[in-house]
Amino acid sequence: MSEYLAPGVYVEETSVRPKSIEGVATSTCAFVGPTSKGPVGVAPELLTSFTDYERIYGGVDDLAFDSDTKALHQRNYIAHAARAFFENGGQRLYVVRVVTGFTGSAEGAVPDANEYAAALSVLVDLADVSIVAAPGYSAFVDLGNGSVYRAIQTALLMHVAEPLRYRIAVLDAPPDVTPEQMRELRSELDSSRAALYYPWVITPNPLAGANSAQPLEIVLPPSGFVCGIYARSDIERGVHKAPANEIVHGALRFELAINAAQQELLNPMGVNCLRAFRGRGLRVWGARTVSNDPEWKYLNVRRYFNYLGASIDRGTQWAVFEPNGSALWANVCATISDFLYNEWRSGALLGSKPEEAYFVRCDRTTMTQDDIDHGRLVCLIGVAMVKPAEFMIMRIAQMTTGGKP
Repeated sequence: MSEYLAPGVYVEETSVRPKSIEGVATSTCAFVGPTSKGPVGVAPELLTSFTDYERIYGGVDDLAFDSDTKALHQRNYIAHAARAFFENGGQRLYVVRVVTGFTGSAEGAVPDANEYAAALSVLVDLADVSIVAAPGYSAFVDLGNGSVYRAIQTALLMHVAEPLRYRIAVLDAPPDVTPEQMRELRSELDSSRAALYYPWVITPNPLAGANSAQPLEIVLPPSGFVCGIYARSDIERGVHKAPANEIVHGALRFELAINAAQQELLNPMGVNCLRAFRGRGLRVWGARTVSNDPEWKYLNVRRYFNYLGASIDRGTQWAVFEPNGSALWANVCATISDFLYNEWRSGALLGSKPEEAYFVRCDRTTMTQDDIDHGRLVCLIGVAMVKPAEFMIMRIAQMTTGGKP
């Protein structure tokens, strides 16, 4: 409070409204993997186009690895994924290069999980990243090393666990696997912060030409396409909308034509299928996590809670070290309630009125005296989430003229 030492009129500015919470971005993505060139061990530059990617990390030329017996050539999956990301609506991308194991002349070994984990650690300080993927990691099964595939997948799952719980990992199925094999691979996973996509995507080969030995078509992991679709859906509709029933841009077809019977086996297990529909194009036809907890089986629910948690976390930092009394409790409640009211108005929450959509409590019912004595402010927040209309059931009944059902 200001000091008043001389008589006079003093004008002070004050605020009578609660603080505001701004929703965090949900469409910023990060890829990790080997590239043709690029910086190492530093915070990556934000990319807003594939031209930016080419300038820093090189083009889509194939990479070469070295094994004990022969050179192993692999598609430059990170470059192709970045291209697919921007083609499908992505706007903000970070790329962290996995360097050990690639020199461009078949002198390095196949990257291992430790190298991927080191690359993922670079992303820890990038607060705006909400989607993480390693396009091409599942190709290591095709290179004859399934243990590397599982270890890198574990590194991705550990990255999106505590304390980076506001992120989601997009996982790829290995190439050329059957639905039954896919069921076995899915049974090894359990995470509410990861989604698995199958099968791989066939696209035109940008390296093919009249004088090139390259094939006209190549097979790519789905994660680059899917991450772009996440971003497109978030921008056009919002993170509360499931990123499914969306067209896959840049695809010619899928490696395997999944039919309804096959998806009936895979969908309940949380395998999100990419399918072709006559007259409707190539679409993402699944929106589930790989969690075995039914409360978190829907991808949009998990991502929306990530969004709420990150937004409230960052939007209430002002309250730290404030006097822990009723005035602060009321201010915190008002701040969060205003934010959730806007979410309800935008259609992200259920209920015909705010009281049915959410509640916020921060008072003596949520805190004990021991909490207060130890400097803890406990706020209880409840929201009614919108679930996706995954199964459309239309019941048709025959009725007599003028009758009612």
